[in-house]
Amino acid sequence: MEILGATLRICVDDLETAVPFYERLAGGTALRFERGGVSVAAVGCFLLMSGPPAELEVLRKVAATIAVKDVDETQAVLTELGAHIVAGPIASPAGRNLIAMHPDGMVYEYVDRRS
Repeated sequence: MEILGATLRICVDDLETAVPFYERLAGGTALRFERGGVSVAAVGCFLLMSGPPAELEVLRKVAATIAVKDVDETQAVLTELGAHIVAGPIASPAGRNLIAMHPDGMVYEYVDRRS
């Protein structure tokens, strides 16, 4: 399993106000998309999310998004190590992803860039 990097997940009240700050901070333009009623803006190593409180409550439980080379291989390694696969793998706007709870109780999203 190859980890390529990590993205910090940030829930914000107002995406339109937050995006310019993070674009300037990261030195790039945000990639925007909607998922499950939540507006998302990915810029640099930041993933900004805004939406209904009930949806954000669930999203706040995921500590970080970890980019991997291959989600299928990651699933096999996580399972072997005793992690619980909560959801996925499924296709997402950023690639295929899965949500896993590690044996210590921490929850992470793993995503690859495969279509």
